[in-house]
Amino acid sequence: METAIIQIDDVLVSSEILTECFCCDYERCKGVCCIIGDSGAPLEESECEALESEYEHYSPLMSAEEKKVVADNGFFSIDQDGDLVTPLICGKEECVYTCFDENENCFCAIERSYFKGGSRFRKPISCWLYPIRVTRLSSGMMALNLHRWDICRDAFKKGKKEGTPVYKFLREPLIQFLGEDFYNALEEAANALTADS
Repeated sequence: METAIIQIDDVLVSSEILTECFCCDYERCKGVCCIIGDSGAPLEESECEALESEYEHYSPLMSAEEKKVVADNGFFSIDQDGDLVTPLICGKEECVYTCFDENENCFCAIERSYFKGGSRFRKPISCWLYPIRVTRLSSGMMALNLHRWDICRDAFKKGKKEGTPVYKFLREPLIQFLGEDFYNALEEAANALTADS
């Protein structure tokens, strides 16, 4: 199916988000998305404050090396494009907000704390929304596009096998980020696309 752009209020949505399937396959990837990348996870300005205010809740799950990076450099970094991102461990591609279990499986320390009733901040919305990438346009509008990363190929395969469209897999973070009315409009657009195909 040819990719189209759907406008919902001031948000431009790639039709791939409605037609492509995705479902995280942690058993295959072991959370490698948190330890591979050119820069940290993109951050909203408000999330920088949340990272600092909730630090005491999730920091016990972080390593001494990760805590030192935060102590020396702060709760966020600015990447080569001038964007706010999570800091990386010096000389590595690993986000400082990670933690590992006894089998070296990688998890988000913030999210683990959240599920244990600690942190009130779950994790950066850019992580939660993946494989959707958010771009803010000079016009003031926002664009949602599907990002394809080789390390997530198993997630695309699993989503296709289970018949789970990207937007349905990401229902909770989409509602958290853009509201229930937006999600309902997204669902209507998906139904219309299905009816037309």
